[in-house]
Amino acid sequence: MKNSKEKVVLAYSGGLDTSIIIPWLKENYDIEVIAVCANVGQEEDMDEIYEKALKSGASKAYVEDVSEEFVTETIFKAIKAEAKYEGKYLLGTSLARPIISKKLVKVAHMEGAKYICHGCTGKGNDQVRFEASIAALDPTIKVIAPWRMWDIKSREDAIEYANKNNIKITATKEKIYSVDANLWHISTEGGDIEYLENEHQNHVYKKCTPLEETPDEAEYVEIYFEKGTPKKVNGKELSPVGIVKALNDIGAKHGVGVIDIVENRLVGMKSRGIYETPGGTILYEAHNILESATLDKETLHFKQVVALKYGELVYNGLWYSKVREAIDAFIEETQDNVCGTVKVKLYKGCLKPAGIFTQHALYEQSISSFGDSELYDHKDAEGFINLFTLPLKIKSMKAINDTYKEEVAADHIM
Repeated sequence: MKNSKEKVVLAYSGGLDTSIIIPWLKENYDIEVIAVCANVGQEEDMDEIYEKALKSGASKAYVEDVSEEFVTETIFKAIKAEAKYEGKYLLGTSLARPIISKKLVKVAHMEGAKYICHGCTGKGNDQVRFEASIAALDPTIKVIAPWRMWDIKSREDAIEYANKNNIKITATKEKIYSVDANLWHISTEGGDIEYLENEHQNHVYKKCTPLEETPDEAEYVEIYFEKGTPKKVNGKELSPVGIVKALNDIGAKHGVGVIDIVENRLVGMKSRGIYETPGGTILYEAHNILESATLDKETLHFKQVVALKYGELVYNGLWYSKVREAIDAFIEETQDNVCGTVKVKLYKGCLKPAGIFTQHALYEQSISSFGDSELYDHKDAEGFINLFTLPLKIKSMKAINDTYKEEVAADHIM
């Protein structure tokens, strides 16, 4: 007999929230649950996650590695744009959500599912990112968001529910952190981190070596870019995923890429998070160093303005928006000459430029030097300064003239 139940596709990670969602859905809906785990480079046992989904009550489970698409379709574009949210956050979670959403919609179409379910809380940004992406890809799909519906009010409540339903979880009431991990970064929130007066402790780190334990010797690394896209690490050509993995290992060893920030969430509140992005930090900095030598002033400055907007769009879940696509077109146009190798020095969490090797540098030593140059005459600066400072002179003369008039008027009154 044909199964007449409706189907829901669940964004499944095997973590606390999504683990309890499967039995909750089955308790509250006469529905078939299909778990989908999109592997964006999180270092977990995918076979175990697959089995856990089925044991938790899913009728079917999909596990697919989309890490290559994650790197080429979102990460590399973000590097070219040098997009950061509020000038700090390298958008590790934000960049993964459009790729995961695409996979969820694809499976929903394959399975004939009318619903997609996610485990995002009602206070977070991810609920918006998932639902905005789903709406952009297929507005007919309806979303089920248990955290906005059920009686579970906290992670402690969620742990109790999991224990009651004999669901295996790693989270405990003592280790209450909310962790999101992928190839690009690891974010940690919750627990003692929620108190601003607390220094975050080394046990929080999942990728990076604590500074106290990093090597006492510096290490140099070279990254080769072709039209803004990283292609080689230390002279060796690697796949997109291979590049990020290699730089993750090198950067993490030296404690590079850890930030502790208080950010402004889309939903209106502030939150504090610890982000580890070792490879990403190296790639952003190296790309920035290369652009400083190869882009003209006006392009570079406008691109810096655009980067802020790009970061906000990605953070707010608007990856599939026309404006993001339009900005990408501009960014691509700027990258033609962003080619060459950047050498950086890593030591105790710090990154220092150690050399730029490119045929496209707009920096010309003979002109920038303090010495003589055929293209630049020091005397020319006098006329330039006279014109450049003309508005300041006019403003000052106007102020002096107004003061004189006021003094004359005061004398007449007396």
